[in-house]
Amino acid sequence: MNNYFRPRRSMLYVPGCNTRYLEKARTLPADSVILDLGDAIIISAKESSRQNVVDAVKQGGYGGREVIIRVNDLKSPWGHDDIKAVAKIGADAILFSNIESRADVLAALVVLDEAGGQDMPVMVMIASPLAVLHAEEIASASDRIACMIMATSELISELHAHRTRERIPLLASLSMVVLAGRAYKRAVVDGTNSHFKDIESFEYACRLARDMGFDGKSMVHPLQLTYANDAFTPKPSEVKMSREIISALSAANAEGSGIVVVSDRLVEHHHIAEAKRLLNLSEMIVKMEQEYAKPN
Repeated sequence: MNNYFRPRRSMLYVPGCNTRYLEKARTLPADSVILDLGDAIIISAKESSRQNVVDAVKQGGYGGREVIIRVNDLKSPWGHDDIKAVAKIGADAILFSNIESRADVLAALVVLDEAGGQDMPVMVMIASPLAVLHAEEIASASDRIACMIMATSELISELHAHRTRERIPLLASLSMVVLAGRAYKRAVVDGTNSHFKDIESFEYACRLARDMGFDGKSMVHPLQLTYANDAFTPKPSEVKMSREIISALSAANAEGSGIVVVSDRLVEHHHIAEAKRLLNLSEMIVKMEQEYAKPN
């Protein structure tokens, strides 16, 4: 587990231009909220959106939700000013777009550090074929990278690919990024489904991403939250099995054996780390959902 381990089953983009959405996000069962200053915001609303987000974060009220601010590309007219405005207001992380190399990560960190955010974790979006091909060097660039977030909508466009329910055009890219993330102990979150009313496809995408090893799913609409949270929540049977694995292998080790059979499954040492991770995640989720259930 990395130093920033926490549930990220659902990461909801919230446009900074809409103060009603910024307020509503305080009540939604999202593990993370991404307060967005990026491409989703029209040029005429860039500066007002920045101020809206600064005010919202300073006001607080997001509880145990992870608060992330997506800033504009640092090569844009707004990126550096975004960083100066948000580096020290209490967000949990800054999300950088258009990261395609180790050099891009390091350059972004320099800007953030100069603005006073030396201790702030960062997240990076993987949005282009070049970013996918450089996923390993991006993941290894800094231990301040808390999460790598796929931008699958942009990637599909750049691949000139067709959107399919089975996500065939994306499978290679998804695999490469999750592999790079796991190699350097980074959380990795799948991209959005822009057709937010197509819940069947969204749910399928969530379960595919879960089975591939992703930590969660990013999304554009609250309607999708329930399905992402369900897909990436450890099931009671998984929690039970994890406890049995830890107990059984501990007993086997005490008797001088390095392996044991649990429910017809051969268990070795490497299964322990995964079992402990799942139990830790499950406990964190229970606490978060208890908070969600409290009246505001």
